[in-house]
This record gives sequence, C-alpha cells and structure tokens, in this order.
Amino acid sequence: MKSKLRWQDVLPLGLLGLRGRRVRAALSVLGVAIGIAAMVAVLGITRSSQSDLLAQVDRLGTNLLTVVNGRTLGGAEAELPATAAGTIGHTDWVEGVAPTAELTGVGVYRSDLVPSYLGGGLAARACDPALLSTMDGKLAQGRFLDAATAKFPATVLGHTAALSLGITDLSGAPRVSIGGHWFSVLGILEPFDLAPELDGSALVGFPVAADDFGYDGHPSRIFVRAETDHTADVAGMLARTVAPENPEQVSVSRPSDALSARLAITGAGTLLFLGLGAVALLAGGVGVANVMVISVLERRKEIGLRRAIGATRRQVAVQFLVESLLLGICGGVAGVLIGGGISYGLAWQRGWQPLVPAVAVWAALAAAAGIGALAGLYPALQAARLSPTDALRSV
Repeated sequence: MKSKLRWQDVLPLGLLGLRGRRVRAALSVLGVAIGIAAMVAVLGITRSSQSDLLAQVDRLGTNLLTVVNGRTLGGAEAELPATAAGTIGHTDWVEGVAPTAELTGVGVYRSDLVPSYLGGGLAARACDPALLSTMDGKLAQGRFLDAATAKFPATVLGHTAALSLGITDLSGAPRVSIGGHWFSVLGILEPFDLAPELDGSALVGFPVAADDFGYDGHPSRIFVRAETDHTADVAGMLARTVAPENPEQVSVSRPSDALSARLAITGAGTLLFLGLGAVALLAGGVGVANVMVISVLERRKEIGLRRAIGATRRQVAVQFLVESLLLGICGGVAGVLIGGGISYGLAWQRGWQPLVPAVAVWAALAAAAGIGALAGLYPALQAARLSPTDALRSV
C-alpha cells in the first residue's frame, strides 16, 4: 500500500514528535542556544567596542603626534631645546604646535592648608594657549588661557583634576593653591582621550610659570597636529628637526596608535572567544545527535507501524531529519536572541553604540540549522533502515 503522507505534513509530524518529549527537546535546544549565544554575543560586543574605538580615532584624528625628551647615551634624561616648538612650527605639513612642560615639585591643592603629602597625584603644567585647538579639546565650563591670562595667576583644570579638587562649576570664583600661590580657575576641560596626563593637571601659562616657579623655557612634551595625508612624513622629520645633532634623544609617537593596538587586541580576543563558542556549539550538536539516536530506539514501534501502513524509508528518514533540524533552528533562534540581548545590554552599560552584525545573525542561524541537520543525519538513516517486521518484533 502506498503512503498517503504528503510532504507538507512532514513539519507538523516533526513538531508532534518533539512535543512528546518536551524536556529532552528543551535541553537539546539549550545546548545549541548556548553555543550560538556565545558566538553572537562575542561578535556583537566586539563590533560595538571596535565601533567606539574607531569613533574615538575619527573624532581625535590620527594626525596628532607627541614629541618628548628621550635619554642621552649615558642614560641621563635629555632636554628638549627651548626653541623646539618654534622650529616645529616652521616644518612642512604642520598645522599646529602646542608645547607643555610639567612643573616638577609644584603641587596642586584646594587650599594652602592641605598637607603636601595629600596632593592626590595632581600635576602643574605650563602650556601654550594653542593647546586647546591643537588637541581639538573642549571646555566643560569657562574659558581657556589666552595671551593675556597666561601672564597672570590663572589656571584651567583638567577633568580629573577638577573632580579631585571638588570643583564642579565656576560659581563663586574658585581658586586653587599651586606651588604656594593662589590661582583663579578660569575653566574646566572635558577629558582628553589621547592625552590622559592633561586630565590630572592644572594648566598655567608659560609667563607666570617662569615668574612664580622658575620655568627655564624647556618643554617636556610638545603636541603636534600634522596634515593627515603627511602624518608619517612629519613624524619621520620631527626628531631631526628638534635636535639636529642628537635626534636619538628625541622620542616621537602617535597617540592614536594605542587605540589601533587596542583594536588589534580586540580582534585577537574575538577569535579566541569565537573558538570557544564553536566548541560549545559542537557540544550542543552532539547533544542533539544523542537525543535523536535515543528517540529512534524508543520509537521503534512507531517506525514499524508507519512502515507497515505504507510509509517509505525516505519519509521516515525525512521525519527524523526534520525533528533534528527543528531542534537546531530553535536553538539558533534562542541563541541569537540571548546573544543579541547580552550585546545590547553590555553596550548600553558601557555607553557604546550597540551593533550586532547582520551577517553574524544569519551565519549563526545557518550554523545552527547545519548542526541540527548533521546531528540528525545518522539517526534518520538508522530509522529508515528499520524494516516493519524487525521494528514490531522488538517491541
């Protein structure tokens, strides 16, 4: 007798087989979901993190260079020439120059009554009024130093310095004690992503630094903004420009390289976690295969009856293959939802733009379906090979 089972009936029949073993099916789905969730979450978190880093690079630019003093052949700390900033300013493709100098031994305090050992690690730095534009920085409040205020006891606080000193706004004309001298706070800066040393500093002008703290005119760090297309050319010339006779005593770096390194590290970590997710997915597939093998053994009577009333071997195989495929797809959908939720939740917590690549979603679903199909292939063929008489005789 020829089977009356239509191909459109295979899906409902497969669902019926799963509904009869709900706990086992749920555990199999969970195994696949864990692997898929791990892979989607890793890709989503990585993409969101990389997007945030790339946004920082785009916002801050890759054309910012820093020039710092190196060391002499004898190992002593070298000194940048007092004319270094002016010389750099005349170099081709340089758009902006901002020298700074840390004022050694000059403490920053909220009051002159605070003991020196409670300085909180804050530093006093002399800077040029061009620093804000060269760094493409922003003020949270107030204004930056200019040619006039740089001559007087006025300071601009970095973001971290302002928090440490308890100065959240400029109401009441706050003052701070720098090296035993009172300085009026003109402004508070937003954080500098590429120059964290500025965040914990109180910035003063070069003239007042020379008058009050004996600044000798030698900068300790110079920020240089170059034309983007010629950044590498400028970086290669700076050391010899600053110190023609001893270029080895000058160190030139690009702060954005640190962000690029973080991107590379993130990419390496992604491969590791994707590997772990793949192992978890493989384990879930083994679980699905185990469930389907046991299902074939438990349903020998059903298989025998269906074969006896005319079901073909192909139809029996397809039924079990569909059941396995449904387990994989359900696990894939659950994994995508869980992994996407984890990615969005962490991105929201870190302040990143949440991004889950569409290719990751479709690849995860395809992988889950493939795992389900492969896991059910052997049990399906095993079920199809059972003859009606052998199946019924074993019951």
